[in-house]
Amino acid sequence: MSEARLFMNFINGEFVPSLGGKTFERRNPADTADVVGIFQDSNADDVEAAVTAAKAAYATWRKVPAPRRGEILLRAADLLLARKDRYSHDLTREMGKPLFEAGGDIVEAIGMAQYAGSEGRRMHGVTTPSELPNKFQMSMRQPIGVIGMITPWNFPMAIASWKMLPALVCGNTVVIKPGEDASISTFNLVECLVEAGLPPGVVNIVTGHGPSAGQPLVEHPDVPVLSFTGSTEVGRLVYELGARQIKRVSLEMGGKNPLIVMDDADLDLVEQGVVWAAFGTTGQRCTATSRVIVHRKVAATLIERLVARAQALRVGNGLHPATEMGPLVNEAQLERVLGYIEVGKAEGATLCCGGNRLTEGSYANGWFVQPTIFTGVRPTMRIAREEIFGPVLSVIEVESLDEALAVANDVAYGLSSSIYTRDINAAYRAMHELEAGIVYINAPTIGAEIHLPFGGVKATGNGHREAGPTMLDVFSEWKSVYVDYSGSLQRAQIDNAD
Repeated sequence: MSEARLFMNFINGEFVPSLGGKTFERRNPADTADVVGIFQDSNADDVEAAVTAAKAAYATWRKVPAPRRGEILLRAADLLLARKDRYSHDLTREMGKPLFEAGGDIVEAIGMAQYAGSEGRRMHGVTTPSELPNKFQMSMRQPIGVIGMITPWNFPMAIASWKMLPALVCGNTVVIKPGEDASISTFNLVECLVEAGLPPGVVNIVTGHGPSAGQPLVEHPDVPVLSFTGSTEVGRLVYELGARQIKRVSLEMGGKNPLIVMDDADLDLVEQGVVWAAFGTTGQRCTATSRVIVHRKVAATLIERLVARAQALRVGNGLHPATEMGPLVNEAQLERVLGYIEVGKAEGATLCCGGNRLTEGSYANGWFVQPTIFTGVRPTMRIAREEIFGPVLSVIEVESLDEALAVANDVAYGLSSSIYTRDINAAYRAMHELEAGIVYINAPTIGAEIHLPFGGVKATGNGHREAGPTMLDVFSEWKSVYVDYSGSLQRAQIDNAD
């Protein structure tokens, strides 16, 4: 078992303790005897110091040519690739997901470093013809200032990179508060950026909890842009507080993602897709499949197959290579998931498998719960409408595509969605009618790639999209420039006449 490491805040290129003198422990959710890190329990004074450093660094960083900024990100991508195994181990130990999934988290950060780094040479504006003679006009992107970022624990490397790297290539500086349950991965990402040449103060890390460290960052008057990923409840508060100062706020929040299975679907594909979309990352992902909406003609066959696969999943410590599903991230999340399982039973849904905490043997010191499937779920039940954020799958039976689409859309959220069908007309209808920011055809609700926009509608997001070409819109301002050169031409004609 590794010795616990003390992590300081990273401010103005230096590691410093919290000015309040408080710290907190983070323990391995698969084995709570394993202390993976001791972190600063930061307060408003620490946030003030970080924002001051970022504001000072912005004055020079914004003037670094964008291609040079991009080259730093490209060098960081190489460092991330070289350290992928070590960083994957750190990520699994701090938040629990299996090593193969943790490696995917690092790969996403590598891809974003390469993609955002290349944008340093592609930060295009536009030129347009003027309606007047002797006039030239164009638009250009400009950085905004200090970006405040609050990131979650479930994809601690990937989501930090989605936010941080586009912000940097645009010329902004950053203060980031990572999720308190998984902060090491943010330090690892910044470690690579610093070694790649990032100047002091351009990125600053302040660890801690939402009320004491997150809220001061959200409310700070020198932070004009906020980027938040987390629950809808907290996101609403961030949006409200940011609006008071007319801040730009990018929100990516909850989901209740539907996977529609029509009666002509390839059930081999469905089975594979549902199992990993519902139980991968222990269901703790905003894009997880939480509702299977299946045509009644194939429901019994599909349920039998899903139950068999779920019961066969190897649950355990994510550091063990054979593990397919790890623990929940903490005790509070465990209690939340177990509570929803009780809600489902009380509402009259049929518990087909799972539903219990695992406590014997190697599970004794972890936050483990069995993969759980409910059938006989009605669309009005809480387990079919509220985000559980755990390995709990609700199966809803329908009679038609029309009914499936209506059920899929009848929730507060709209992040990811999926349909399995061989009917191209049904696929196109779903593509247009599903109320979600992401639609998959014959694929599960997970697997987004960094070069397409990521985000949702309704209670999932507020219209901004991180990743893809739209990522620059979150972290840059447009400036229009008009040049009237008629006067200079007239002066030149007079001079030539002389």
